[in-house]
Amino acid sequence: MLLRFSKWHGTGNDFILVDDRAAAFPVEDHALVRRLCDRHFGIGSDGLILLQAPREPDTQFHMEFFNPDASRSFCGNGSRCAFAFWSTLAGGAATARFTAIDGVHEARWDGGLPCVSLLPPKEVERIDERMDFLHTGSPHLLVWVDDPETIDILPEARAHRYSERFAKEGVNVNFLRWHNGCVEMRTYERGVEAETLSCGTGVTAAAIGAIHRGHATGPRVAVHTRGGELSVEVGMDAQQRIETVHLIGPAVLVYEGSIG
Repeated sequence: MLLRFSKWHGTGNDFILVDDRAAAFPVEDHALVRRLCDRHFGIGSDGLILLQAPREPDTQFHMEFFNPDASRSFCGNGSRCAFAFWSTLAGGAATARFTAIDGVHEARWDGGLPCVSLLPPKEVERIDERMDFLHTGSPHLLVWVDDPETIDILPEARAHRYSERFAKEGVNVNFLRWHNGCVEMRTYERGVEAETLSCGTGVTAAAIGAIHRGHATGPRVAVHTRGGELSVEVGMDAQQRIETVHLIGPAVLVYEGSIG
């Protein structure tokens, strides 16, 4: 099988995107997914995204996301890249509704940047004075530190990721601080099992965590990752509960190709 693909990145979080609206990709071939994502023996990426035919009324496409280990989850930066990719296929369409593993999302262009909605977290759990846990489509542990750049991230993150509480489901581990009016962060991603330059659901979790701890007031929170700048727009209801969440940032086409 000759597979045509596009390579995109969102603030350094890179993805293989495949137009699979004809349902030709062998989705149960997990070995193929792992090979395509492998940076030495395949294309190399932080995940594989299949753009598939819509599954629900009034949606334009379905996004099926695979981590490099072939596990499935929602992906914030990946969904922004998927919308940008679909927009090019749809002649530059300005808005879309799409489904992912966690439900229906909306997308639009915001100042030339792809903006996607995420499902608001049900709660923010304050574990202790320096750690929070919340789910923004993927589970995230927020570890507030003096300076993320000083963290030896692999051993520090794996101590949490493989702890008794999180070992079975896995957890993304974010080291972050509030500094100069924005969140600065680094992320270790489950499924990748390494640091990534950016993580959209992690950025969203970090912004909500900053609001929860009283650092930020919103409605937009700026977040700095190693791969670049993003922002999170958080809408509150009359009881100051999170009602809407949007992730905004760049999505860049790197190249197109084919692989056998």
